[in-house]
Amino acid sequence: MLDELALFVSIVETGSLRAAAEKASMPAPTLTRRLQKLEQHLGCRLLHRSARRMTPTREGWQYYEQCRPLVHSLLQATAKLDITLHQVSGVIRVLAPADLANDNLAPAWMSFLTRYPEVRLELELNNYTQDLIGSGADVAIRVGAQPDSLLNMRKLGQSKEVLLVASPDYLAKHGIPESIDELKRRDLLVSAPLSTWAMSNSQNGETVCWQPQGKFCVNGVYLALQAAMAGLGILFCPMSLCHNQLQRGELMQILPEWQGAYREIYAVWAQQRYVPARVRALIEHLADFCQQNPQLAM
Repeated sequence: MLDELALFVSIVETGSLRAAAEKASMPAPTLTRRLQKLEQHLGCRLLHRSARRMTPTREGWQYYEQCRPLVHSLLQATAKLDITLHQVSGVIRVLAPADLANDNLAPAWMSFLTRYPEVRLELELNNYTQDLIGSGADVAIRVGAQPDSLLNMRKLGQSKEVLLVASPDYLAKHGIPESIDELKRRDLLVSAPLSTWAMSNSQNGETVCWQPQGKFCVNGVYLALQAAMAGLGILFCPMSLCHNQLQRGELMQILPEWQGAYREIYAVWAQQRYVPARVRALIEHLADFCQQNPQLAM
């Protein structure tokens, strides 16, 4: 019904059935049948047909004047929806872990905005898992296994192994621990979401898992990393976040045979049939960025 209505409006505005058929990219006989179907549905003739031109009947003019604004509004709404779904522009709301977003992924946000200047990016950073759907965000970046079957997900990369690190000054003052038991008696720096220290020994396969009572506890790795560099204790830290400090000698790895597992990085979004082009573009951009980053590549 709506299609036939739009075709009728097009016939009146173009002035001929042939022109309307060309505009709709359909054969003229097909357009004639669609018009006849509309007239049968309404129970009146809408157009006077002549060899050169088609003009509305009195009922046709009345129907055209009532329907024309509706058809044009529908076409405008369809055009706006097409822009939303197929053009990389508009607002993208993203939930992301603060440490990962501020460190490893920081260049990715900048390069994305440079590549797509019509996008406005809104990042909400938090080291705790937030309700994606309830927050109204378009996509979330999450680290670790994602069991939520109500979300679509794509693996972007992986955070490298988690290491035990401390500053040279701290180790010079307190000595280097030689076992996990000795480690547990030292000054420990604990950062969420790594408040549980789960490690395995690469030499004998032994595993340990405990929640240390840290000398300093914070819900983010970045500040805990500053505390480790200041010589306040030993930190359990992803290598992807401390590799620069290790290379510069500001931190040293201890008990290298003990390491935490790799953690996978995902983009997750609500299950829906259509994902706007701007969101698809961001997910692709992040995936490409992670694969080009040695600290995040799979």
